Amino acid sequence: MSLVDPPPVLAVTPTAAPLLDPLFISDLHLAAERPRTIARFLQFLAADAPAHRELVILGDLFEFWIGDDAAASARPIVDALAAYSASGRRLLLMHGNRDPLLGHGFAAASGGTLLADPIVVEVAGTPTLLSHGDAWCTLDVAYQRFRATVRQPGFQRDFLSKSLDERVAFARGLRMQSDSEKSTKAADIMDVTPDAVVAALRAAGVSRIIHGHTHRPAAHVVDLGDTLAERWVLPDWDLDGAEKRGGFLEIVEGRPRLVLFD
Repeated sequence: MSLVDPPPVLAVTPTAAPLLDPLFISDLHLAAERPRTIARFLQFLAADAPAHRELVILGDLFEFWIGDDAAASARPIVDALAAYSASGRRLLLMHGNRDPLLGHGFAAASGGTLLADPIVVEVAGTPTLLSHGDAWCTLDVAYQRFRATVRQPGFQRDFLSKSLDERVAFARGLRMQSDSEKSTKAADIMDVTPDAVVAALRAAGVSRIIHGHTHRPAAHVVDLGDTLAERWVLPDWDLDGAEKRGGFLEIVEGRPRLVLFD
């Protein structure tokens, strides 16, 4: 099946059937220069994920994604995801801030479904708000302007019309800029804004959020005034750096549980 995807690519489903036994992951940032992280993900798909009925990837599966027509280097990852889906399990995908151009071609080739961000899905009987999480980092005004731009169909069509070399250069430039800015930004700017999380919970009418993006895995209690809610943050993956890390969130007897790699 071809990965070539005619623009615009950001077409998602706004609803999803209930999740009965899911695994949640995000922020793997897979790239050729991170071979150990890729190997760990392939091992995860072969050994961990098949024990569950659904795999939900809440954004930033890749370090950057310049279009489905440039996916040849990701073939082992696509094939492994396709094998998981072909076994009768569900694969759900959400765009992240690094891979907003994952398109219909990638979804079809991997057997996955692209989800809206955010989206309310029933998880083991509990309505849960799922998101990548970057939209709630509202203190980073410059990033929010950029986020709005790259998700516009016109921008995507223009970007995908460029040569692969031009797209690679653009993506690498953004990555360098992002890495540079992280060293100067205050910690609270790079985290979700509490008021934005409260507003999202109230708007969705739920008492549980699961998201990624911040690379700060934890379980938080959110005070909504009249009730309490939960915010579960997924871990990022990096098995190539000095501080190896990664993990997932699973549901055990109806309750979320974070599992971090040793």
